[in-house]
Amino acid sequence: MSNFYNDNPDLLFTLKNLELEEVVKLKEKNYTEVEKFDYAPENYEDAIDSYDKVLAVIGDVTGERIAPRSRQVDEEGPHFENGVVTYHPLTKKNLQELTDAGVMGVILPRQYGGLNFPTTIYTMMTEMVSRADASLQNLFGLQDIGETICEFGDEEQRAKYLPGFASEADGAMDLTEPDSGSDLQSVRLKATQDPKTGKWYLNGMKRFITNGCAKTHLVLARSEEGTTDGRGLSMFICQKCPELVVRRIEHKLGIHGVATCELQYNNVPAELCGQRRRGLTKYVMSLMNGARVAISAQAVGIAEAAYREAKKYASEREQFKQSIDKFPAIYDMLARMKTKLAASRALLYETTKCVDLRNSYNHIMDHGTLEEQTPEVREKSKYYSKLAAALTPMSKALSTESANQIAYDCIQIHGGTGFMHDFDAERYYRDARITNIYEGTTQLQVVAAIGGVMQRVLDNHINELFDRIKAEGLYARLKTLVCDMFEKQLAAVKFVAEKKDAEYQNLRARNLVENETFVLVSLLMLRDAQKDAKREALAERYILDAVHDFERNNQIILSNDLTTIDRHREVIDY
Repeated sequence: MSNFYNDNPDLLFTLKNLELEEVVKLKEKNYTEVEKFDYAPENYEDAIDSYDKVLAVIGDVTGERIAPRSRQVDEEGPHFENGVVTYHPLTKKNLQELTDAGVMGVILPRQYGGLNFPTTIYTMMTEMVSRADASLQNLFGLQDIGETICEFGDEEQRAKYLPGFASEADGAMDLTEPDSGSDLQSVRLKATQDPKTGKWYLNGMKRFITNGCAKTHLVLARSEEGTTDGRGLSMFICQKCPELVVRRIEHKLGIHGVATCELQYNNVPAELCGQRRRGLTKYVMSLMNGARVAISAQAVGIAEAAYREAKKYASEREQFKQSIDKFPAIYDMLARMKTKLAASRALLYETTKCVDLRNSYNHIMDHGTLEEQTPEVREKSKYYSKLAAALTPMSKALSTESANQIAYDCIQIHGGTGFMHDFDAERYYRDARITNIYEGTTQLQVVAAIGGVMQRVLDNHINELFDRIKAEGLYARLKTLVCDMFEKQLAAVKFVAEKKDAEYQNLRARNLVENETFVLVSLLMLRDAQKDAKREALAERYILDAVHDFERNNQIILSNDLTTIDRHREVIDY
């Protein structure tokens, strides 16, 4: 028997130790939800018990049923003919089993058929689904679209669309166009309103749309005639219809189980979601930040699968009369893989906790009563919004880059065998590669994170974590190392800020963001080690490795080396 929740001590530890009391209390409206729904939790312990039971069910579905089918789904994938996408029978079976488990509307309110679970718990499910079949997560994870409609749509739209998401989560997020990838403010798909009926119609093209054959689409479109920037964009809801044509599906390096579509809109009927002109500036940014958390979890799930595959192979493969995991070159790789995996997971769930708090306090400010919108709630809304905005890109950068390295090392440990299609190692490598590209490349995550680093958004959070680390024994030594890194990071940020050179700041942004991540994750690892002594070795290994990588970055930042800025064309064009 294989259960992807119960066999993972790191996930079990996370649920037990994340300290979600404030999150759950807000989510359950001070536990008054039980007055309307008898299956809602009565208190925090009841909620954690409920989460634990549902996670165990998903662990069983992913481990026992979805994972064994993943190879065939990868090899055969969806079928496309005459404009119609047909998913593989095993993909349909996987989706049906997740639907039967009642988790297609995990984060949606109960009145629309959802479970009203925090994003943190949904993310744990996302990680397990990704470990079993990364491409399936691209379908399971589309329930984020339902959450966006819930938050920004009107009540008529919520009643119309959310029950469908709670039962099957068949949606698509239509953002990218042939000439508008990362630069979403240049989106050109046109939204036109009929002056007589007031109805909206969409015309244009979208590309690289995950599950573009879906029933329900959230579409970013240009609603304001004569505009060319993000302020002319609005968000629309449309549904599958003859006017919405799937022109083709892409042949991709990885995530073969999900269809990535090119779409043509031929006067597609649509509904405005939220206010005009807020499509990119508020709604899509919220949607993409949720998607970035989901991709972070997808990366962690792939990394978990790749690490386990490498560890198993190394323990069974014998060379020179002993298993290869006895050789320093191999066990060093495995130790680094496991440390990167644990670090990615620690930052991911610290991020989801902040996202949950941000979402709850923002919801009160947007939809609560005047009595609920106290100065304290307003301050917490601002604080957690800044914190989540800083942590989300850092988490995606760390998780996805680590997943790629872990998948790479998995193949390396397999040697020539890992290069063959007969083993899963090559699939993990292919699937991991997209994670640091879509929903914003790592380079764009750095752009998103550098503002928070320069403005020192995380300082209070970092100092609170320092206060929680005891100063004795191993912890005192490691805490001193992290404190030294933090002081150097503050000095490096000051150095860059005082230069008042935007190009130099942009050039060194990745070094600065990586070093901020080293400091924060080191503290998270130490905090967790204090709760479980078995994690001490992980924390020590992570920090000792981080110190060396941090120092290299720090020296680069302080070097004031301008040659790349001054002479990059000479290098590139040689």
